[in-house]
Amino acid sequence: METRTTLDALTHKNVHNRFKLNGFHLNYDDMCRVAYSFIKEGDDYEKHIGNFLLEWLDDDLYIEVETSGTTGKPKLIRLQKHAMIQSALATGDYFHLEPGDKALLCLSAKYIAGKMMLVRALILGLELDITTVDSKPLAFNDEEYDFAAMVPLQVENSLDKIKHIKKIIIGGAPVSKDLIEKLKKKKINAFETYGMTETITHVAVKKIGTENFKTLPHISVSKDDRDCLVIHAPKILAEDVITNDVVNLISENEFQWLGRIDSVVNSGGVKLFPEQIETKLQDYISDRFFIASEADEKLGQKLILVIESNEKEIPKTIFDHLDKFEKPKAIYFVSKFIETKTGKLNRTQTLENITK
Repeated sequence: METRTTLDALTHKNVHNRFKLNGFHLNYDDMCRVAYSFIKEGDDYEKHIGNFLLEWLDDDLYIEVETSGTTGKPKLIRLQKHAMIQSALATGDYFHLEPGDKALLCLSAKYIAGKMMLVRALILGLELDITTVDSKPLAFNDEEYDFAAMVPLQVENSLDKIKHIKKIIIGGAPVSKDLIEKLKKKKINAFETYGMTETITHVAVKKIGTENFKTLPHISVSKDDRDCLVIHAPKILAEDVITNDVVNLISENEFQWLGRIDSVVNSGGVKLFPEQIETKLQDYISDRFFIASEADEKLGQKLILVIESNEKEIPKTIFDHLDKFEKPKAIYFVSKFIETKTGKLNRTQTLENITK
């Protein structure tokens, strides 16, 4: 494999000589032709791949991407291509990916997670297969893969074939306790990721079934006076990223995620993390749900439970295993949660519709 010095000198116009797309070796010129073909004649998922490849291979040193909008209004940001290369190298180092390893792209190249699977393949020399972007990416696929990235729903719907993937990263949404147990029983080498568009996907991962996230190479973390995570990644980020994620800091390379500071509920002087309570309730509520708060004269804020269901009642016994302060003071039912463009739950807008 190339030395680190050689790899660090890579530019976005370098196409690794071991790179393959759907079984075919492609160089720079080939990639341009394929991209134009995808845009002109391809399905939607292929058009997104074609658009990104042309953007990646042009003379600009950056690409523009839209943030997910999970915690605020989506915005357009610029990511430097050299930083995306460094992110790909860090992932390759952490997961010991080698030229010629086989990978699967089943995420949309319209968004950063899909874009980065393409960059990893181009830079690391992976043999990349692309497939339609849907909830069952392995339904008609019996190939063996060394590496893939999926969202939890795709993993859930692929459990009968997930053993065909040696290493899989899961992101885009929290991994449920139920899915974690299923993956542990199957002894799958799966990892939950921590990151965001601004950090060029994941900067830390944790093996399924463990509590702590560990950073990728050349990335360290600290926390500010709010106990929120601060990410230091000089090869990827021009400046530190100060997050709103409250963490228990284990070391400069390891942390436990507790929840979002902007979702912390202060109820009668007791600080409650909705994400921690949601984890405790996962085995008891089959519909989608989330914990939030609303104003209360006595408590300041009171804990509420919002469930995506047409039913209007649930047994109160599901709260028996919660601590006294963790039990919701009100329950709301809505027929459909509001989602972001990437399919993530938009809690803020869903709550606004409830309180109107």
